[in-house]
Order: sequence, then C-alpha cells, then structure tokens
Amino acid sequence: MSQDSKANLTTQPPARSLLFFALPMILGNLFQQFYNMADSIIVGKLIGEDALAAVGASYSFTTVFIMIAIGGGIGASVLTSQHLGAGHIKEMKSSVYTFLITFAVFSTLLALLGLLINPTVLRLLKTPENIMPEAVSYLQIYFAGLPFMFMYNILSADFNALGKSKIPLYLLIFSSILNIGLDLWLVGGMKLGVAGAAVATVIAQGIAAVISFVVLMKLLASYKAEGKARYFRGDMFVTGVKLAIPSIVQQSIVSIGMLLTQSAVNQFGSSALAGYSAGTRLESLCIVPMIAAGNAMSTFTAQNLGAGKPERVRKGYHAAYGIIVCFGAVLIVISQLFYKPIVSAFVDADSSAVAFETGTAYFRFVGLFFSFLGFKAITDGILRGSGDIRIYMLANLTNLTIRVAVAQLCSPIWGIELIWYAVPMGWAVNYLISYLGYRTGNWQKRNLL
Repeated sequence: MSQDSKANLTTQPPARSLLFFALPMILGNLFQQFYNMADSIIVGKLIGEDALAAVGASYSFTTVFIMIAIGGGIGASVLTSQHLGAGHIKEMKSSVYTFLITFAVFSTLLALLGLLINPTVLRLLKTPENIMPEAVSYLQIYFAGLPFMFMYNILSADFNALGKSKIPLYLLIFSSILNIGLDLWLVGGMKLGVAGAAVATVIAQGIAAVISFVVLMKLLASYKAEGKARYFRGDMFVTGVKLAIPSIVQQSIVSIGMLLTQSAVNQFGSSALAGYSAGTRLESLCIVPMIAAGNAMSTFTAQNLGAGKPERVRKGYHAAYGIIVCFGAVLIVISQLFYKPIVSAFVDADSSAVAFETGTAYFRFVGLFFSFLGFKAITDGILRGSGDIRIYMLANLTNLTIRVAVAQLCSPIWGIELIWYAVPMGWAVNYLISYLGYRTGNWQKRNLL
C-alpha cells in the first residue's frame, strides 16, 4: 500500500511535514494565479484599459464560483484525509468517489445558473456601461466551461488529501503555460478580444481536468483494500456536505467580499476599477503562501486526528507561525519596494494615471498586513480539519461583514481608500475569533470516523 505521504504527515517532525507538504501547494497555487492573471495582463496590454476593466468586473464574479469549488473540495476532503490517517483505505476511496459524483452534478447546476444570471448580477454591481458587453461575453463563455474548472479544483483537493501535493503542481504548470499560449494566440493573433481570453481559459481548464481525473483514478488503484469501495455512500455525502458548507463559506468570504466591494469601486469609474482590479489580482498572488499554509494545516490536522495524534497538531500549529512570519516579511519588502514595475505589468503609469495610482495605493497598503491573513488561515485550518465549524463560520462571516460594511457605507463619504483599509481589519478580527476557538481545545475532541 502506497502511504509514504501519510507517514510524512503523521510521523515526521511537524514543521518539516507542514513545510514540505505546503511548498508544492504554494507553487501550484502561484501558477493558478498566473493562470488567472494572464487574461488581465495580456488583455490590458494588447487591447486596453476598458478591456482590463471588463475582465476585472468579471473576475470578482467568477472568483465566487472558484472559491465555492475550492472550499467544497477542501471541506469534503477532510473526511478522505481522516480515513487515510486511520488506514481505512476502502472508505477513503468511497469518500473520493462520492464527492466526485456530487460535485459533478452540483457544478453543472451552477453553470446553468451562472449563464442565466450573469448580466443581471453585473448590472446590480453597477458595472460601467462602456464595459458591459465585453464583461457579459467573457462570463457567458466562462460559465459554459465552469464544470471543468470546478472538477479540476475538486480533483486537486483530493490529491492534497492523499498527501500528493506535487501532482496538482505539475498539472498547474502545464495548464498555465497552455493558457498563456492560447491567450497570446486568440487575443493577440486571432484578435478575438476579451472573448478569446475566456475561450483560452476554458480550453486550458478542460484539458487539465481530464488529465487530473485519469491520474487520480490510477493513484487510487495503487491503494490496496479489502473489498470493493462503493461509488456513492449517503452517509459520507451527508457528513461531507456538513464539512463542505462552512469551508465553502470560508473560501468564499474573500471572493464574496470582493464582489460586493466592487459595487462600491464601480461608482468611482472604469479607470479606478481597472486599477483596483490590478491591485486585487496582485493581492490574490501574494496571499497564496498564506492560503496554502492554511490548507496544509487543514490536511495535517485531519490526518493526525484520524491517527489519534492531537499533540502533533499543536506542534504543527506553532511551527506554522514561523512559516507565516517569514512569508509576510518577504511580501512587505516586495510590496513596498517593487510595486511600480509590478503594477505596470497591468496598467501603464502614463496613459492610465488614475488606474495606476489606484492599483499601487491598494497593493502597497494591503502588502503590510498579509501576515494577518496567514495567522487567520492556519488557525482556520485546524478548526476546518477537525470538523469544528461553529467558531470557524462565525469568524469568517464577521470578516465579510466588516469588509463589506466599510466599503459600502464609508467609501462614498471618505473616498475609495476606505475600501482597502477594511481588509486588514477583517483579517485581524477573524483571526482573534478563530484563535479563541482554538484555545478552547474543542477541536481535539472531534473525530469524524
């Protein structure tokens, strides 16, 4: 039975286990962000500011669905991780099969919903009329391919639950390069505009999803179990849904906050929106190490609780703080010293002065506080990995409430800067609530098996 990765997460030194498990996830998620940013950079440079704003307006909406996929996969994979940690191979396989089927159906329904409501949502968000046609076109194509994106993220969560975090990394490198190549051809060569960027994304995601499925099936076949695993189990479905819902909420907090916040940004015009879009894309790139550390903490917690080793979880949590502080220090240096060339990759300082000023102001400010997000992420990871969801839900909903309330109520009065001032406020309060939940110790009493 191939369980080398299980041994690494449940027997090797916690700090080493977490770091070496998280690094491929960090690299993979960085390529995921490059994948997403390619549309913005290529469209912004080859077409112009309005096209960048159109993709940016679409991005906040599509990110909600991406985070639903990521959150669903992480939540459901907690059960898979705990079964693997306990050595229940047949049940582990049944867990994987059950949620692949569940999310295949769910993603198809979401795709149909997205196709129906995206023009209405863009109007409710007060998207500027000059970019509305291109934004609608981008979203229609994107939602047609949503099931591929959704299943790819679910499959990646399964690989991580099995301790195979390097596999999603290799697939993301491949799909990112493919996406960039298709972007250059369809947008630059074929002159298909914003629609070409959407087609490139769908094709790259579709190919990655098919390859991921084939690789996962071969990997599961390498785990030997007594008896045949069932393809769908109702009890696992119920347990997985209970775990997935709070995880979806947590993963969606940032994206829903961005979506609702964008309606406040839109009131400042398409130039400000283009700059804000550039800033949030850079934020998405910079928070990758923090989110990956939190997701690694979740899998680490689930496997070790399944193996009956809560003390290792505490040691891993303490080690994770050091990892977060190191990443946070690097990100402060990058955001404060190298912001000009980085933001210039999206918007030109001379021809798009308002956009450039908005993007740099946002990026430099939030860059000072990325460690807050990291502390929140690793603490949330323990609560999520143990299935202790009540405090977890409260903390993340409070985060969302703070960000949206400040953006909607304060920015019209005191200016667009209030929108990004609320970001670290939300992260800090979220962390405080989650940490108090961790300190109760209730998480170590939970076992889903």
